[in-house]
Amino acid sequence: MPEDINNNNNNNDDKDYEDVCFICRRPESKAGKMLHIPNNICICNDCMQKTFNSMSNINMTGPFQGMPYMDMFSGGVGNVQENVPKSQKLKKKKPGTGKKKAPEGVFDIKHLPAPHIIKSKLDEYIVGQEHAKKVMSVAVYNHYKRVLTDNMEQEDEDNVEIEKSNMLMTGPTGCGKTYMVKTLAKILQVPLAITDATSLTEAGYIGDDVESVLSKLLAAADNDVEKAEHGIIFIDEIDKIAKKRNTNSRDVSGESVQQGMLKLLEGSDVEVPVGAGSKNAMVPLTTVNTRNILFICGGAFPGLEKIVKNRLNKQSSIGFNAELKDKYDKDANLLQKVTTEDLREFGMIPEFLGRLPVVFALQAMTEDILIQILTQPKNAILKQYKKLLALDEVDLVFDDEAVRSIAKKAIEKKTGARALRAVIEEFMLDIMYEIPKDDLIGRVTITEDYINNSGAPKIEMRGSGEAKILTQRELPEALETEDGMPV
Repeated sequence: MPEDINNNNNNNDDKDYEDVCFICRRPESKAGKMLHIPNNICICNDCMQKTFNSMSNINMTGPFQGMPYMDMFSGGVGNVQENVPKSQKLKKKKPGTGKKKAPEGVFDIKHLPAPHIIKSKLDEYIVGQEHAKKVMSVAVYNHYKRVLTDNMEQEDEDNVEIEKSNMLMTGPTGCGKTYMVKTLAKILQVPLAITDATSLTEAGYIGDDVESVLSKLLAAADNDVEKAEHGIIFIDEIDKIAKKRNTNSRDVSGESVQQGMLKLLEGSDVEVPVGAGSKNAMVPLTTVNTRNILFICGGAFPGLEKIVKNRLNKQSSIGFNAELKDKYDKDANLLQKVTTEDLREFGMIPEFLGRLPVVFALQAMTEDILIQILTQPKNAILKQYKKLLALDEVDLVFDDEAVRSIAKKAIEKKTGARALRAVIEEFMLDIMYEIPKDDLIGRVTITEDYINNSGAPKIEMRGSGEAKILTQRELPEALETEDGMPV
């Protein structure tokens, strides 16, 4: 029997995925039950009927003999179903009783973590940003309560429908917007897709369509549609799609993208290509409902501080109690006072902002916060380097003054927390290269002078208990000797 042959040829890994039509590439959920023929070929009923209709008038022994795929029923093309990549196969929906449930891997209403629990988990990885973590924890909690209560299909006497809690984050570069979203998705164990708004354009133009973000989410959910419909989409650099000023050309990467995203943010059924970023004839399509997908948008919004400052100065520039015009010039956290009106003046359309009800700002990085980022989180940068050298049985120690010097150098770069890694990589290069050469080295202490290029680290040999202070030039020379000590 053809079905028996197909079942014998299928791998165990493919049992959880839908069959894909060999001709039209539609999945089983779209095309219906597939016909299985030898060589592990799956064909939908529509394509099979069209094939019979077209072949009824063809003389198979005539000029068409020997053409490709004319011998596919006789085993000439091998196992053609293997040519369909797994990235283009959908996972089968689990049979149920008709009651819509959250998929596996998504918590139920009883195990949904409360806002304070979500924030405590964020505190383990993210330093500072107390207000932002509190706002995000509450918004996420309310969103998934809405999702899970909708799935329970309870009779609601008052017919109250809870709106989505989509979020808009503002903050300078390197303040932790992307990292916070990644940590949140990890805590909740939901699929996450991160995309860059700079690559999005209006449909029909060069670039990615707005629907491409759903393809990334579907891939992150291992092509499980039900799981993807409970995931999170983070759109970074959202400020780059603001309306262009002083231009007469069509704004295909600005206002048009905002308008194209409206249906996604609010909730709708969208045709999404499986395993590809764009629609074409050789890629299967599936339908994804965005009603229960949480959208989080973030951006640095350069120039927004000036808009906020002008508004604040206008409000308090008249009378005896008028404030000085330069009051807000040195305020690093001016974005904390941003309003929807400021975002509209920046270039975001009202319809787009209306679908992002939760708006909050992240604080700029200060010296003290950077010091905490270096030392406190579970995966702090200094802890990572200590672990790397511990694998070589070498203790790595950082002086307090050295840590503060690292934070000062990072602030000078004006790229937020991202600058910390760049600063550390600069002075750790020689150490990571030279230390493994000598097995007698037991401890390396990073000093303030070494960070400021006016000295070298302290090196202690095993069993000696003595620390040698070397100059930067002496460091590689000392490590090249037999005993690791300067000659």
